[in-house]
Amino acid sequence: MRILIPVADDSGLKSRLSEHFGRTPYFSIVELNEKGELVGQETVPNSDEHFGGGGRRADFVLKLKPNVIIVYGMGVRGLSIYQGVKVPVLRANADTVEKVVEAYRKNELEELTEGCHEARNP
Repeated sequence: MRILIPVADDSGLKSRLSEHFGRTPYFSIVELNEKGELVGQETVPNSDEHFGGGGRRADFVLKLKPNVIIVYGMGVRGLSIYQGVKVPVLRANADTVEKVVEAYRKNELEELTEGCHEARNP
């Protein structure tokens, strides 16, 4: 299981979640085995078009092969894209990677069903 979480810094499991999915400087990728045990974590710099890369955010994120995305919120367009490729987007309920992964493991996170209309969707 690969969990993708937008984060504001590169502090591993102690990284704080980014407030804005679309403007996050990093993504934390957490890997769990079939028993739900942590088997790996890496932090990847965001290199979509907003951060000097040539690609769109959705394409960059999907190349990281997440099975699930955990965020505070996401724009309507982004949410629609991930729903369309069957990658669940869950609403974060804590402020660090470690805490939201624990909440995920305990099945305490709700699916995000509505995008944030305040987000800019170019």
